[in-house]
Amino acid sequence: MNVNTLLAEWSDLLIYSAIAVYAIAFIMYAFDLFGPGFVGQIRSEEAGARGSAGAVEARAAEAQGAERGADARSAAGAASGAATAVLDTAEAGSGAGDADGESPSVRALRRWARVGTALTVIAVVLHLAAIVLRVAAVMRVPWSNLMEYALIASAFVAVGYVVLLLIRDVRFLGTLVTGAVLLTLGLCITVFYTPAAGIIPALDNYWIWIHVPIAILSTVLLSLSACMAVVQIVKAWSEGRETVPGPLRFVRALPSSTDLEKTSYRMAAVGFVTWTFTLVAGAFWAEIAWGRYWGWDAKEIWTFVVWVVYAAYLHARATRGWTATRVAVLNLIGVATIIFNATIVNTYFDGLHSYAGV
Repeated sequence: MNVNTLLAEWSDLLIYSAIAVYAIAFIMYAFDLFGPGFVGQIRSEEAGARGSAGAVEARAAEAQGAERGADARSAAGAASGAATAVLDTAEAGSGAGDADGESPSVRALRRWARVGTALTVIAVVLHLAAIVLRVAAVMRVPWSNLMEYALIASAFVAVGYVVLLLIRDVRFLGTLVTGAVLLTLGLCITVFYTPAAGIIPALDNYWIWIHVPIAILSTVLLSLSACMAVVQIVKAWSEGRETVPGPLRFVRALPSSTDLEKTSYRMAAVGFVTWTFTLVAGAFWAEIAWGRYWGWDAKEIWTFVVWVVYAAYLHARATRGWTATRVAVLNLIGVATIIFNATIVNTYFDGLHSYAGV
């Protein structure tokens, strides 16, 4: 099979370009969460809340004094004035928010998140263009080795994040998502790098169009679920404390840990179903390629281990006595087994599935 080396080189160049843009997006998202402006905004809101509470107490004391020194009508008038003053103080402390409930200072700070999102979209376009050129260079499916698998999976994670943004504001995941994609692309172009080439005969089967894409989809869903689980754990930790250290004060602006857990669970549940299909489809492909459905190959074993871990995760969530944080830890163990299966097993374990190309 002839390989267009020029298109392959352009594909690699686009990967480098996507890495650069993802890196800047990562910095923007990180500044949005951990920057001094964001922490200062939360502190000012807390100070405003304390000031409003003090104003309420002061006005209440004045009302009590007026009640003792005047008749009932004067006391009623003083109480009414105190209530009006409290409302005025609350409105002044809130910063006269807009229709979306965000004050101008909040909008200014979230500008960094908007910049990060815009850069992420640009990086995704470059990322997808690199995949298209890789396909054009080799004229086959772009997932026949570990580099291509990681390239596709990381692109799907980024696309899934962008699509999720259209449904709800999950920009608080931007740092985790862009960081993970950035790391994966870095490995693709260094440790996992494989020159563009043809496909080996054992993989030249129609099942490669079914089994591998579903495995990639499963990886994407379970990875996004794990990102949500990390945020959930941090949020749950903050909910049990009166004060939160400065760099972590951004968690107060996140949805509740219960809402985060529900979203994480839904993605993991769908990912478990697609991973089950991956396991079954792999068995059918093995029967065609090697004449048996199951041979206890290292890749087959670890694919089953991933399935068992996520089955335990779903079972634990439905079992009384398991806290949401403990269930989230199982979720993180599950994604760790996926990473181990996709990297260590492919590169260091000998077997029929050793197609890493590195």
